[in-house]
Amino acid sequence: MWLYPYAERANPKPRGYITTDGKAWMGAAPQGLKYWELLADTINREPVAERDRFFMAMLKPLGIEKDKPFKPDERQTTLLTEAALVGEAMARANDFSKRLEAAHYVDGSHWEYATVSPPDQRREYYDDLDGRAAWFYEAVTNDIAMHGQLTGKGQIYMATYKDKDGDWLDGGTNYVLHVPPDAPAESFWSLTAYEVSTRTLINNKFGIADRSSRMDLVMNADESVDIYIGPDKPAGDKARNWIPTEPGRAWFPYFRLYSPKQAFLNKTWVLPDIEKVE
Repeated sequence: MWLYPYAERANPKPRGYITTDGKAWMGAAPQGLKYWELLADTINREPVAERDRFFMAMLKPLGIEKDKPFKPDERQTTLLTEAALVGEAMARANDFSKRLEAAHYVDGSHWEYATVSPPDQRREYYDDLDGRAAWFYEAVTNDIAMHGQLTGKGQIYMATYKDKDGDWLDGGTNYVLHVPPDAPAESFWSLTAYEVSTRTLINNKFGIADRSSRMDLVMNADESVDIYIGPDKPAGDKARNWIPTEPGRAWFPYFRLYSPKQAFLNKTWVLPDIEKVE
């Protein structure tokens, strides 16, 4: 994969590339002691942001310090390995069961706005600790263009972790999302599935992780669309609207609207919850 500035797309001058040497590559953070090892290595290679100075002070007693090697003894290794597991459990609870007022979509819905922390992570009188912790456990980039629910421009990121019955989404269950007609996106809308364990695109043998209005989907008579998510392939043409999942692997979706219309902003068009399929 060659890298060059987008401005040079007509006449690119590649000056670097990324290769995985044929090995499996994962963008999610590792677990256990490997998490701390990667954190220590990253801190030693990157500048310390001004807002992170208190976090650096909290890491110092753990043996993680700028410009110093990370060499935990046996006791530290045991504690840090357990701490990584507990810390991730806290991160998941903070993310997948948010208590963020700005994430609220509509009453009674399990859908929520996925990213609500400001790009600079600053509120008037405090830094957005829970908001940024939730988003950056789940994703990477944050930009004002991803806050369309506030600006009426760019993109809107909707997420849900439960179905209409309030049950956690499960890879062994078949679901349907009914997208009502006239979806309020000037450009297009999409539904993309991600693994809970890694927060990366769902990895299935079909290589299918999303369905969008740009695709040749089967439409209902009223021009609504039913998207099927689950381990069982729907019969006939409905398979064109299918995102495969696998038993034993939890997942969650993003429903994105690109260039949202007023019907979304004023809630005259509401996205229904995901429902189980008998």
